[in-house]
Amino acid sequence: MEQQPGVFVAKASTNAWEPDPDVPGSAMQELVRADGLWAGLTRFAEVDGPVPWKPERREIAVILEGSVRIEIAAGGVLELGVGDLFSLPPGVETTWHVTTPFKEAWVLAD
Repeated sequence: MEQQPGVFVAKASTNAWEPDPDVPGSAMQELVRADGLWAGLTRFAEVDGPVPWKPERREIAVILEGSVRIEIAAGGVLELGVGDLFSLPPGVETTWHVTTPFKEAWVLAD
């Protein structure tokens, strides 16, 4: 939520979640979408199988709750848990195997 021009605030413990149109089965809370970046929170309460994800921009995220195994189509696997910080380049095809409950804070930037 924009508190003042260009100043955005959100609480990680919020109940103000909305379905994420880009990631089926997840919910999100947007912090900011301005100045070439998009940032917020994503959570999964339940997951029905692997989740495909291909970021359109550089993604940087930190795991706040749960864990995830990210398979990278070009090869490699990331095993991530609470406190782990990671980054994915734009256009990389990934498959996420999420352990719920799961929550991450993320930034997508040009």
